[in-house]
Amino acid sequence: MKVILIEDVKAQGKKGQLVDVSDGYARNFLIPKKLAVEATAANLAELKNAEAKKKLQAEKELAAANETAEKLQGCLAVIKKSGGADDKLYGSVGSKDISDAVFEQFGIEIDKRKIVLAEPVKNYGSYTVEVKLHPQVTAKINFTVTAAK
Repeated sequence: MKVILIEDVKAQGKKGQLVDVSDGYARNFLIPKKLAVEATAANLAELKNAEAKKKLQAEKELAAANETAEKLQGCLAVIKKSGGADDKLYGSVGSKDISDAVFEQFGIEIDKRKIVLAEPVKNYGSYTVEVKLHPQVTAKINFTVTAAK
């Protein structure tokens, strides 16, 4: 019997897959536990629509990530922080500070978790960090840390 899996089933397949299982396994286990539905024409059409919708959503996310990467290309954010002697900051500049500065100055919203910062910035100066906007799209943010007056 052909069934469409609603949930991941060990040794059978992943959610959304069309698999062929024995009639008894489908009728006595998969369908009653709502792990699968029978592969009727209506259910197959629904599966196709769900796949198309998922593909369209992925394309939209990729396009949005590319657009954000283009916007970030020429931006230089300025972050003002208090500091002491030897060009050292009181505290540090983290990914949240960078994200907030880019949003305030350019109106581009970036999730702080997508900013790849090896370690917090603790000195004044110019820096470049990488942003993973999408698994296929990365961009760079240039920022300068200056003294707050």
